[in-house]
Amino acid sequence: MALHRFEVRSEAAPSRKRRFVRAALTATALAAAMSATAGPVLASTASAATAAPAASASANARVGATALGRALTQQGKPYVWGAAGPNAYDCSGLVVWAFKQVGVALPHSSRLQSTAGVAVSKAALQPGDLVFFYTPVSHVGIYAGGGMVLHASRPGVPVKLSPLSSMPFHNARRV
Repeated sequence: MALHRFEVRSEAAPSRKRRFVRAALTATALAAAMSATAGPVLASTASAATAAPAASASANARVGATALGRALTQQGKPYVWGAAGPNAYDCSGLVVWAFKQVGVALPHSSRLQSTAGVAVSKAALQPGDLVFFYTPVSHVGIYAGGGMVLHASRPGVPVKLSPLSSMPFHNARRV
């Protein structure tokens, strides 16, 4: 079987996986540190109405980064249409499972997930953001940082990291 241009050869996979797990953990720690230090600053320099959305955005980033960390543990599990783990996944099922681990309920549909949370531009993506592909939306992944997306793509291909650029971007959301 030929490798697609965006697949990683098995001998390179461990270091690449470690790098993305490290990035996800760093993003989680950074979000927690930002939340801890931004709280007093926001309270002293902004009104309560302004501070609330900023705190919510920070909390959403932390939740997404934590969900990504959980989802990364599912790499290598098989794709099965309609599956939502823990032994197999389809694209939206992987998202449902990962966010359920952090207490967030999402619908098992990429199209419905594409309207959850708040819109995020492609340029502002953070690890843990949901990224949607094709028009109309028919695929979802979790942004892992470094231009990579964790997703369950199709039968015969396990849950894996792929370049964001390997699929036609539609929109992104932060849950």
